[in-house]
Order: sequence, then structure tokens, then C-alpha cells
Amino acid sequence: MSDDRTPVDGPFRVHVEAIPAGATLDMSHYLTSVLLNLAAAAEEDGEGLLAELVHIAECARQAAHQGSDSHAAHERDERVADLLAEVANDGKVPVYGGQVLRLAERLTAIGTPKAVPGPRQAGAAA
Repeated sequence: MSDDRTPVDGPFRVHVEAIPAGATLDMSHYLTSVLLNLAAAAEEDGEGLLAELVHIAECARQAAHQGSDSHAAHERDERVADLLAEVANDGKVPVYGGQVLRLAERLTAIGTPKAVPGPRQAGAAA
């Protein structure tokens, strides 16, 4: 069973922590898997992977100048989607069974507004 900080413990662990403005989702376990898959792809065809990444960077640079509806932006998005499909399960992190509820409960607990004591409550004598 997971602890409060780790409502999702598999297949990829997701840690959740409160921050002043909301929450952080620590997806480092999933990202480690993605990087290992990229490393395996590089080992298999390093030159091809590097060429693909450079092309994506070129498309991204062109898209920044040409706009989000340009040919470069569409090509960038398509190539990124293809790479995500190859090394990152389309960028989707599966969450199963009771872990869905634990994640929802943790995020609800973090997101629920907390009562702030008024001046009378905070400094009033009993």
C-alpha cells in the first residue's frame, strides 16, 4: 500500500506534495523510464535519433517565428508525437484501480481551501 505522499505506486510511482499555490506531481519514475527508452533508441540508432531531435528543434525554432498554425509547428507536433509513441507510451502514465481514488483524494485534500482564522480567533483571549 502506498503512503499519503505516494498515492500511485505502480507501474510508475507518482509522488504528490502540497506547495503554497497548489501541488507538485513528481513524475520522475516515469521520466526515468522515458530516458532509458531514449538511451536504448540511441544505442540502436544514435545517428538517426540525433537527426530526428535536431529536426524537431529546427521545426520548433521555425514555429516560434512562423506561428502555432504554421507547417513547421504541425511537423514539429507530428514528429514529437511519433517520438512519444516510440519511447513514452504516447506520454500517458497509467494509473490503476484504487490508485485512481488515492490520487484523487490526495489532490482533493491539497486543493481544498483551508480555513484561515479571523482576527478574533487568532488573537482573542478565551
